[in-house]
Amino acid sequence: MAKIISGIQQLGIGVPDMHAAWKWYRGAFGMDIRMFEESADAPDMIKYTGGKVQSRTAALAMNMKGGGGFEIWQYTSREPQPPKESIVLGDFGFFAGKMKTPDVKAAYTFHKENDFQVLGELGQTPDGSDTFFVIDPYNNIFQIVQSNDWFSDTRSVTGGVEGSIIGVSDIDKARTLYSDILGFDKVIYDSEGVFEDFKALPGGDKKVRRMLLRRTIPTAGSFSEFLGSGSLELVQLLEGQPKKIFADRYWGDQGFIHLCFDIKDMKALKEECESNGFPFTVDSGDVFDMGEASGRFSYIEDPDGTLVEFVETNKIPIVKKIGWYLTLNKKNPEKPLPRWILRMLSFNRVKD
Repeated sequence: MAKIISGIQQLGIGVPDMHAAWKWYRGAFGMDIRMFEESADAPDMIKYTGGKVQSRTAALAMNMKGGGGFEIWQYTSREPQPPKESIVLGDFGFFAGKMKTPDVKAAYTFHKENDFQVLGELGQTPDGSDTFFVIDPYNNIFQIVQSNDWFSDTRSVTGGVEGSIIGVSDIDKARTLYSDILGFDKVIYDSEGVFEDFKALPGGDKKVRRMLLRRTIPTAGSFSEFLGSGSLELVQLLEGQPKKIFADRYWGDQGFIHLCFDIKDMKALKEECESNGFPFTVDSGDVFDMGEASGRFSYIEDPDGTLVEFVETNKIPIVKKIGWYLTLNKKNPEKPLPRWILRMLSFNRVKD
């Protein structure tokens, strides 16, 4: 069986206070469905945590509108470190998370009226789509983008994660991973210049090349209808000297720590990645237990060392209050799960 990509499962965010951050994300983006919450050691990540096992607490939060989730991650064995220098557009790594909404103008009004910190004004991307940016209390930037790809209708003004803005040194080289392997091969725009919608961002006054990518082939698999199709925007700085966002810091420190894809057939994916020069740098092997969920996970580095995660899900909680867990290894890997089952995830909602 060839690999199957069900979509962007989650964007990892390192924060100094997981519960405070999660409360903010519930208010700003409706990320109120608890898929798991666990405190444990992270032995598989020692390559990226200073050569020693670190402890952490983490939660996976989703939005019932659909889209990817947040893995909200906090060190408990050390103080999570902020960047040594301010992050600017074009620095290598995940510069911003993309959050999907059915109505950008309505989302802009909501965030302004509820005193969330909006960067600049409502703007337009090179393809004429409305957009704006919000920054969280930890200096993480989120772009709000238009989407017509939804799992269900809720009161939340936004859905979940649509994708990310990724700083790269060479867009064409980066596409060997993001387009050729991960399937984001459809170019929506490929533009150079100084852009109005970027001007309020740190480093947004510099000339860049930016390319928005979507998928030609739709996502498939168990969670594809919930996670949606997604998009990635590669940004290459054309003046100045970019730096690596996580230079001299650990994975799990403050900021966007990874972008994770829900996949099926880790063996096939591993072979494909290795044959294209992207070997697994972390591989949990077999089944990794997250307490309320389980699966196998792995990591690769993009051409600039940015961490991309893959998860092959084995078990998820559907309704934890009654002990209903869904095991996926006997399901048809190409077929989406019935919507009525996934709608039951709403019983895992965290209320403020």
